[in-house]
Amino acid sequence: MTGRMIQRAGFAAVLLAAVLAPAGIAQNLAEFEKNLTEFTLDNGLKFLVLERHDAPVVTCFTHVDVGSVDEVKGITGLAHIFEHMAFKGTGSVGTNDYKDEAKVLARIDKAFEALRDEREKGDRADPNRVARLQQEFHDLQQEAQKFLVHDEFEEILKRQGGTNLNAGTSTDYTVYFVNLPSNKLELWMLLESERFRDPVLREFYKEKDVVMEERRLRTETQPIGRLLEDFLSVAYKAHPYGEPVIGHMSDLEAISRPQAEAFFGKYYVPANMTVAIVGDVSPGPVQRLAKKYFGRIARRPDPGSVVTVEPPQGGEREVVLEDPSQPFVVVGYHKPGISHPDDAVFDAITDIVGTGRTSRLYETLVKEQRIAVAASGFQGLPGVKYPGLFVFYAVPARGRTSEENLEAIYAQIDRLKNEPVSPEELNKAKTRARAGLIRQLDSNEGLAQQLAFYQAVTGDWRNLFKQLDRINAVTAEDIRRVAQTYFTTKNRTVGLIRTTAAGKES
Repeated sequence: MTGRMIQRAGFAAVLLAAVLAPAGIAQNLAEFEKNLTEFTLDNGLKFLVLERHDAPVVTCFTHVDVGSVDEVKGITGLAHIFEHMAFKGTGSVGTNDYKDEAKVLARIDKAFEALRDEREKGDRADPNRVARLQQEFHDLQQEAQKFLVHDEFEEILKRQGGTNLNAGTSTDYTVYFVNLPSNKLELWMLLESERFRDPVLREFYKEKDVVMEERRLRTETQPIGRLLEDFLSVAYKAHPYGEPVIGHMSDLEAISRPQAEAFFGKYYVPANMTVAIVGDVSPGPVQRLAKKYFGRIARRPDPGSVVTVEPPQGGEREVVLEDPSQPFVVVGYHKPGISHPDDAVFDAITDIVGTGRTSRLYETLVKEQRIAVAASGFQGLPGVKYPGLFVFYAVPARGRTSEENLEAIYAQIDRLKNEPVSPEELNKAKTRARAGLIRQLDSNEGLAQQLAFYQAVTGDWRNLFKQLDRINAVTAEDIRRVAQTYFTTKNRTVGLIRTTAAGKES
């Protein structure tokens, strides 16, 4: 079947028919490759271009290979701050007079650093000086507002039909994306390349305040958020996966704009970026536009990967949060990253144990024993690029404890270790994995996201399809072997919310 035939028949429908048949995966990949063009600019920036001429629209997806895993103590949360800053514009977008604005921004940085340094003196800080510096800092930020053209970057794209303009940050990466009419691709090329070539981090300190408020709402006032942060810090002693994506509050308070610019300069380099363009486009014009606009970004050194390796765990670790709230239990086991041969086995275990209302955990803990209102298990916390965790969790039902849910989870883990999963369970897991891929690939946005992710994180977008081959090859014995190898007591970290009421668990 040719690429043009796929387009006429409907890309998702043909892909569904091919991928759901195990023998058709390799053939489908070959057909998929006919519609995908990949090229790398001289500066190292990788492009993936997939033709889908079903409608005159295109998704533009920029994947930057930097996340919270690339931070160090003192600047945690900085990768996430860029999720906010990337829409602030450039020297020509978002300002009515950048020459004078730049002078004020430099004065704001100096005022912030002076205020921070004085506050860091603690009891020795001069309250009068703190008040004076705080007023100066506030006044300069107000002065900077007169140069600001609010949301100009976003508004330009919206006026030209752009939708779903957004960004996201994880432990492993940061992404930026938008859907546009395909005849506006050159506009996106201009704007997107310019914000990575000439970014202006205006309103930096205001956006820091927004991020700190996010931390208060999602972590500091949420018992499960606090537990998960403590849980990861206990599970990881060396690797930066133990640090929160949102950052530590003291780091967020202290980070300056010059530090952010240095972080940008190190990690937002062409060799660390992958752009996926999916939709009503042709590869020739896309490549010419990419060279014209993204080719202007200077080649800079690849920052490399994290070199710290988490040492093997020598015994069970536990963290308990006592709080007058809903009890909660989470259990994590260290496991290899996404490129390890056993990754597909963990995908199968995820489906059998934790996916949906027919999973073992839900059937047992929620339906049969009625000791939980929710229960599941999955891989990928806190990330997949480096060795992460396979996590089991449960939300105890009213009047039931975290401890009895924990024992029920252990019983299901023992089943995986000692009893082969049934052929029916395994076949269902494989079928759902294939169907799940179809759902992800049913839109331009889903395709762009998955292509860029697999290219950046695994080194080859084709691994998106090869993962299905690997899942299809998983056996019941593979599942038992993996469970026996990784789901051990000494490799385990346990987190509990123990609900307190008048000193007793409810």
